[in-house]
Amino acid sequence: MAVKIRLRRMGQKKAPFYRIIVADSRSPRDGKFIEEIGTYDPTKDPSEFKVDEEAAKKWLNNGAQPTEVVSKIFKAAGIEK
Repeated sequence: MAVKIRLRRMGQKKAPFYRIIVADSRSPRDGKFIEEIGTYDPTKDPSEFKVDEEAAKKWLNNGAQPTEVVSKIFKAAGIEK
């Protein structure tokens, strides 16, 4: 099973808010997920994000692959594999 760390879109139309989740790569963007490990709000200036570092490191060490945007958020948060 390929596991990805990616964003799940929440919020109203034209006002996105994202949750950082761990999900099976075959599940839809806003569908079933394994665990929620953080949030990301691009509408604020500057963008706000909160990440559970322990959970993120655990999933990265178990082989989960972050998407491009999530890896940039992790880099800003100081989370490395």
